[in-house]
Amino acid sequence: MAKKITIDPVTRIEGHLKIEVEIENGKVKDAWSSGTMARGFEALLTGKDPRDASYITSRFCGVCYSVHQLCSARALDEAFGAKVPWGGNLIRNLIMGAEYIYDHPLHFYQLSALDYIDIMAVANYTGKDKELLAVKDKIVGLVQAKDTYPLTPRYEPDEYTVKDPEIVISAVKHYLDALKMHAKARNMGAIWGGRTPHYQNIVVGGVTSYPDLNQVARFRTMLDQQKKFIEEVYIQDVVAFGTGPLWPLAQMGLGGGHYNYLSYGDFQLDPAGKNLVFPAGVITGLNPANIKVDNVKPEKITESVKHAWYKENKPVHPYNGEQVFNLDKKDAYTFVKSPRYDGKPMEVGPLARMIIAKNKDVIGLVEKGAKPGVVARHAARAIETKLVVDACYTWLEQLLTEMTKPGFKIHDTEHWDPPESGMGAGFSEPPRGALGHWIKVKNKKIENYQAVVPSTWNASPRCENGVRGQYEESLIGAPVPDPNNPNNIVRIIRSFDPCLACAVHIIDPQTNEIRKFVIE
Repeated sequence: MAKKITIDPVTRIEGHLKIEVEIENGKVKDAWSSGTMARGFEALLTGKDPRDASYITSRFCGVCYSVHQLCSARALDEAFGAKVPWGGNLIRNLIMGAEYIYDHPLHFYQLSALDYIDIMAVANYTGKDKELLAVKDKIVGLVQAKDTYPLTPRYEPDEYTVKDPEIVISAVKHYLDALKMHAKARNMGAIWGGRTPHYQNIVVGGVTSYPDLNQVARFRTMLDQQKKFIEEVYIQDVVAFGTGPLWPLAQMGLGGGHYNYLSYGDFQLDPAGKNLVFPAGVITGLNPANIKVDNVKPEKITESVKHAWYKENKPVHPYNGEQVFNLDKKDAYTFVKSPRYDGKPMEVGPLARMIIAKNKDVIGLVEKGAKPGVVARHAARAIETKLVVDACYTWLEQLLTEMTKPGFKIHDTEHWDPPESGMGAGFSEPPRGALGHWIKVKNKKIENYQAVVPSTWNASPRCENGVRGQYEESLIGAPVPDPNNPNNIVRIIRSFDPCLACAVHIIDPQTNEIRKFVIE
């Protein structure tokens, strides 16, 4: 007999997410992904000066703020007819590069690693490394004080949990080291953006602050430190876990999903934009033996609200999207809409980008027996982080060259004033995946604004045709031998690095109190 379990909220993610699964014979038979918070930013933008959009949309999130500011600015670039100078694009790239450098290691160590290690095994460490002994003492002290946050609460260890104290204590040490590197990477973005979070210099037409040699030198110094950590610690840990204790999960292909992938392409390496760090493409029904990548056609994107708490409407292109809530809607179970590409659900993010790029390291894992899923997503993140680090060195050299040229420009000042009317779409590839912003301008004001974010693609509910979203489909068939300890459910969901937004409370309509949940 099938049994339904609910995880609400899913912890160690950004935002509020509820996952319900139906389990039969120890495996997930059906699943529902529910975003339990409403985002009203698009409605807030209506009637505003279009130039405000890049600053307001940055507030979508306190984690991935720069990606919305950049994507919004790109939508404005098109609507205003602005041509961003190469110097402006280089600074935009360096800001986004810093975003990748802090975001991906943070996801692996702080948000996901605890799903795979028995943190209490550190008490059994018998080595003599002074740094590791200090970590052991810290953890044991927390246990004795009965205050083990943020390392707990957690699910109980299972057959895929690493219990070797040597491996566990090393992972915890790197967990702490990653926090220090995270802070430095945030500072790297602030060098160009003026502050963090919510940078101030990305606007329509380019950026607002000219670089100097001191900024270049400071960024390079910290980039050198990041490169060392990423290559010698982060990538090594991902490889050690993925090809070692987690290899059975890789072979199983835990969390695969629909095997449809989308990338808008991003990070130009030349002024013409012919060479990109992440190429654009669409894959429908992956065949690892013969990967066929099609061109992206944004006009094929629609959003369905069939099972979301919005006024009933047929699937529409984002240019024509709207936010009219209907909390009493029958069969609705989420605030997340259902984006579809040519009617099909898509996975977006690191794994999508690396498969579309036909990255030799990711393809090599597949050839060795790994299937696209949870473990492959972690591997793809580590691989592309190194690609971005390497690209940052290239952009720094290119920026230095541009700075020596007469008439060096970072902004298209001729297209600063809003047009009487216009339309624009901005696309980017932030850490979590394909991001699109669409704007309509009328009478020099915003007539409509819509954003389809990465977690909208991945966390979407069923559409008109009853086809599950990527989270939901990725859960089907996942082994859950103990419904009271659903480790594999959260491993799958966290592998996407969910970001549903932040700083939103859920209010009980009867008591007006914040609801209390049992945290996993």
